[in-house]
Amino acid sequence: MLLAIDVGNTNLVFALFDGEDLRARWRISTDGRRTGDEYAVWLFQLLGIEGVSREQITHIIFGSVVPRADHNLTVLCEKYFGITPIVAGQGDAAWNFEIDVEQPSSLGADRALNCIAAHHMFGGDMIVVDFGTATKFEAVDYNGAYKGGIITPGINLSLDALVGKTAKLPRIAIGAPATRSVIGRNTEDQMQIGVFWGYVAMMEGLIARMKKEVGRPTKVVATGGLSVLFDDHTDIFDVVDTDLTIRGLQLLAARVIAKG
Repeated sequence: MLLAIDVGNTNLVFALFDGEDLRARWRISTDGRRTGDEYAVWLFQLLGIEGVSREQITHIIFGSVVPRADHNLTVLCEKYFGITPIVAGQGDAAWNFEIDVEQPSSLGADRALNCIAAHHMFGGDMIVVDFGTATKFEAVDYNGAYKGGIITPGINLSLDALVGKTAKLPRIAIGAPATRSVIGRNTEDQMQIGVFWGYVAMMEGLIARMKKEVGRPTKVVATGGLSVLFDDHTDIFDVVDTDLTIRGLQLLAARVIAKG
């Protein structure tokens, strides 16, 4: 079995693959100070619930945008599984697709993995939208080349800034407003409308501009936890796949394993 670990700025996702089948996934908050021992205690309990022993894990891959976490994850792999992990983007796990931007080395692992998975699964020209701590828009052409993209503050970051920089505005939950009206009748509704519909309008506007610049029929693929929420309130997404990043890890690991 393959253990794939997606290290994001807010959460780590551990995913267990049996061949190409995603058997289980678990999420833990990102903390660069968390030790390999702490990961092991948490993870072994979850594997036990799933009925999987550590000996059944034959390969581990991780992709990380949090360098501080990398060492402790490597300790987890080597100390508790006896496995040298595959590190996405390095060595035999190099991206192996064209990164057609001014600074190719600056492309984050999560963004690269989304490009790999989206091109493999859907093909053609596409825009990949990933809702994370930041929201990223990636332009991928029909050959699988990364042509560039956009980075915006994630909706939670936007809300944190709004509440943190004002004295009287209350903390509200992220969600669609209860009414379709965009004229709020109280402070909480006005904030909900501004944050949610403002974000939808931003996405629709940026994607329309990106499609115009591509100039060819373009699919829009969305991933990340909030993609499902937004999909219910806009028709800009052709595909929603919340497992796109970990699927990219599985595809990359399969390529490395096949090389022997």
